[in-house]
Amino acid sequence: MAPARTFTQALADGVLVLDGGLSNQPEAQGCDLSDALWSARLLADAPDRIEAAHAAYVRAGAQVLITSSYQATYEGFARRGLGREATTALLRRSVSLARAAGRGEVWVAASVGPYGAMRADGSEYRGRYGLSVRELERFHRPRVAALAEAGPDVLALETVPDADEAEALLRAAAGCGVPVWLSYTVAGGRTRAGQDLADAFAVAAGNDQVVAVGVNCCDPAEAAEAVAVAVAVGGKPGLAYPNSGEHWDTGAGAWRGPAAFGPTEAAALAATWTAAGARLVGGCCRVGPATIAALAGARGQGEGEGRRGGDAKG
Repeated sequence: MAPARTFTQALADGVLVLDGGLSNQPEAQGCDLSDALWSARLLADAPDRIEAAHAAYVRAGAQVLITSSYQATYEGFARRGLGREATTALLRRSVSLARAAGRGEVWVAASVGPYGAMRADGSEYRGRYGLSVRELERFHRPRVAALAEAGPDVLALETVPDADEAEALLRAAAGCGVPVWLSYTVAGGRTRAGQDLADAFAVAAGNDQVVAVGVNCCDPAEAAEAVAVAVAVGGKPGLAYPNSGEHWDTGAGAWRGPAAFGPTEAAALAATWTAAGARLVGGCCRVGPATIAALAGARGQGEGEGRRGGDAKG
């Protein structure tokens, strides 16, 4: 059952906690995701594992669940022999699984990943696919329509590496009847394609359908500065859900380096993100329920302090 408040109403009321990575949690449950479809494979093969992963994040305190549709595309499932009707059903299933796992005020964000996710070659971390904005819009539109028709609370246009693709995604989502958030993946203070962040976030400025802007799947140390730019340019609520701080080695197909965003660091990092204007905070790759629980605990403590401060003032 959908929450009583809309997602935009809840966003206006305070900070919301997102979930964590929806690949690492099924892996922790024993699922093999060494497949071009990644966690999207489970939509067809083991949907109960996806719902279990969502439920683990709800128990941790997540208020927004991001669906398993990031890497789910018509082209990707066609390579496994699935037709358009079957793929549409799986896209809709991604929303219903998240909805079923939520209880009370838990909102569902339907994930729309970048074109590079379909290629499964790491190009979502580079962008610049050699396609025009119009070609990218044509690719994204059918999936956006299928997900919107499934009734999520918001569309998560996420891990976008390139301002051109952001423009294409916003065009594809226009008129779908569902609010969207726009989230870039960044490195070195620029988009992964190397664009200035102020220019990149300007794509969403003035678009009333966009209810939040920010970053995901990036180094946690970069999130606050990027969110500050996003909020300053667009005047919209910010969002931050970086990865653990480890780095993906596409050649080796493995994560490298130490983690910098775990349960111990969660509260301090989230404080820098919210200070920069983030109203949605969570995690991406390699961030699990324990870290989300720490974020939720920090948020609850902050609300309690706010209430105590208000009582003292009154």
